[in-house]
Amino acid sequence: MRSRLSAAGLRDLEVLAKVLVETCVRNSELENLHAGTFPSSQAGDFSDVKVVTPYGEIPWARLSRISDAEMKVLMVDVVDRVFTYFRYPEEFGRIGGAARWDRPKLHPDLMRAIRRRRARARRDD
Repeated sequence: MRSRLSAAGLRDLEVLAKVLVETCVRNSELENLHAGTFPSSQAGDFSDVKVVTPYGEIPWARLSRISDAEMKVLMVDVVDRVFTYFRYPEEFGRIGGAARWDRPKLHPDLMRAIRRRRARARRDD
């Protein structure tokens, strides 16, 4: 299940992941969605925060934070950025503020998907 990477190779992948995300996700339309005023909560869990609309109040925990239209704009922007990054990787080799981010780790949901796909491939052989 584990891929064989040297410590240097693993570190290179960690830096690549950070540069890719910083370049293609962090500095994308996501910034526009992140802009604005974020509510405070006296309770600390946002159970005391609500959005008032002409059709009634929506508790913060039930509120969608992004519309379908905003999600589409975000996904198109990120895909275009990733495509550009892959097309010209040498231009984006330097890491910026992402150097201070936590070290990346393998995502558990994606690892479960990999295990399922590998098990399915073994069965099909």
